[in-house]
Amino acid sequence: MKNQLNRFTMAVIGLGIVWNISACKDLTELNINPNGVSEEDANPNLLLPTILTGAAKRYNELSFSDLGGVMQHTQFDAWFDSHNDYEWTGGILSWDSYYGFLRDNELMRKRAEKLGLDFHKGVSLVMRAYLFGLVSDLWGDAPYTDALKAELGDAVYNFPKYDSQEVIYKGIIDELKEANELLSRPDGSYEVLANADVYFGGKASKWRQFANSLALRYYMRLSEKSPAFAKQGVENIVANVDKFPLITSSTDDVLMDFVGNNANDSWPSNTLYDASGSNYRRMKMCATLVDRLQELGDPRLAVWGRKVDTPIEVRNSEPAGTDKIVNGVRVVSPDVVKGIPIDTDKEYVGLPPSGSKNPSAYNLNPTPGQTSINPHVSYLNDSYRSAKGGLLKARLLSAAEVNFILAEAAWKGWTMPASARTYYERAIQESLTSWGKTAEYSNYILQKGVSFENSQAQIIEQKWIASWSTAAQSWFDYRRTGYPALKAGPAAIRTKLPVRVPYMQTEMSVNQKNAEEALKRIEKTAYSQADNENSAWSKPWLLQGTNKPW
Repeated sequence: MKNQLNRFTMAVIGLGIVWNISACKDLTELNINPNGVSEEDANPNLLLPTILTGAAKRYNELSFSDLGGVMQHTQFDAWFDSHNDYEWTGGILSWDSYYGFLRDNELMRKRAEKLGLDFHKGVSLVMRAYLFGLVSDLWGDAPYTDALKAELGDAVYNFPKYDSQEVIYKGIIDELKEANELLSRPDGSYEVLANADVYFGGKASKWRQFANSLALRYYMRLSEKSPAFAKQGVENIVANVDKFPLITSSTDDVLMDFVGNNANDSWPSNTLYDASGSNYRRMKMCATLVDRLQELGDPRLAVWGRKVDTPIEVRNSEPAGTDKIVNGVRVVSPDVVKGIPIDTDKEYVGLPPSGSKNPSAYNLNPTPGQTSINPHVSYLNDSYRSAKGGLLKARLLSAAEVNFILAEAAWKGWTMPASARTYYERAIQESLTSWGKTAEYSNYILQKGVSFENSQAQIIEQKWIASWSTAAQSWFDYRRTGYPALKAGPAAIRTKLPVRVPYMQTEMSVNQKNAEEALKRIEKTAYSQADNENSAWSKPWLLQGTNKPW
């Protein structure tokens, strides 16, 4: 699927509208002609790409940059405190951008209703569910039923109450059911500017699959807390695939390409618009992921990571004090590395999770520091230096994820059309295909540790691997299941991984009464410490009483 933003740009220019997604403007802003257009006259076709590009870009930043560290896909070796060590006190993230997209989306929904545009209304419901779901996934209870209503004038809407996670999750599932109905007609029957839809080119059938697959995600999210509700919901979908079509092939993945015209529409670790190269240079493969991929003989490692520039070899035959480069290998004597943790793998070396307060010094880096180049640790694949590229996509939901959800449902004993093994193997195959490694499937699926063992731990571990660059989903799965069994490193500020994002201090001040009411519903744990209920280690409703993940 090709999702080129510049197709829309050219189309709008053809209509005589000035559309600008640039480095000086955030994608939450809709920029049309300088004479201004009122909300009453807003064109849903112009609102649509602003919402889609902004949401996809923010989700990609969340999953690739913000949460890659907690799920031990990546580690930073400079400016690393929040990424590696969970320094999240006071809120590492703000929900302002999410609600900004939701406001634009609400305007699109209202205009679509007035103009009788079912496609845009259906899409608005899917994106509303996607964004509100993320807000609740990250923070827990949040404004939902009273949100986005400030124009009604009542003070209650200026300071909206926080709804429970249960209300939000079940509410968005209902909205996705409505979207499924709105988008059920043949693709050609809808009025839409195809180029405005940067995900699917105006195909309602693809949005319908997205809606039902997203509902599947949230049914499984609720499976530990509301198992009967989740079971019924999943079973109903899979028993009526004509009514509830799903994303089951990677050709239907929900993706957005990056245009690469400027810093704002480019892949976040690119070195084209980041003159310092800092965003790429600081990010390394995490040892947790690298080591497991090597153990499994996973072909995706070469797609995601780069081999070390200079491997290390410890030679007992060398005299004391030896430290030299021989044929591209750094050769050292045992005394040089005594008491120092090193990794002598000749190909890939990951940075240990929360390994130290000076991660740039790992593995005998000769020039540690904030701007150092470490020749003995694996950087990301060179493709991640690019502003755009075939694999550089915001990945909002995939066939691999859907099949892993179905595999877990079958493992739980729910009534499914196929076995847990079948869905599990399909999920892996779809993931390999999406990363250009289809040909390796037949060998990979037979590897020890990959070949199906009928355990939730294995299903979720493979889902974690497949979630490369979409770490948010693996974090949400980890909190629900405790898998993969990740451990905090010695430099982390707690001995356990965090389970929520704290509310922002600005929100605690501006909407104090409602925020404090929400905090009363959060459960302190032994790891909350001085942050109390608003700790990253306090449990929201979804985790309370489940004994997960710890």
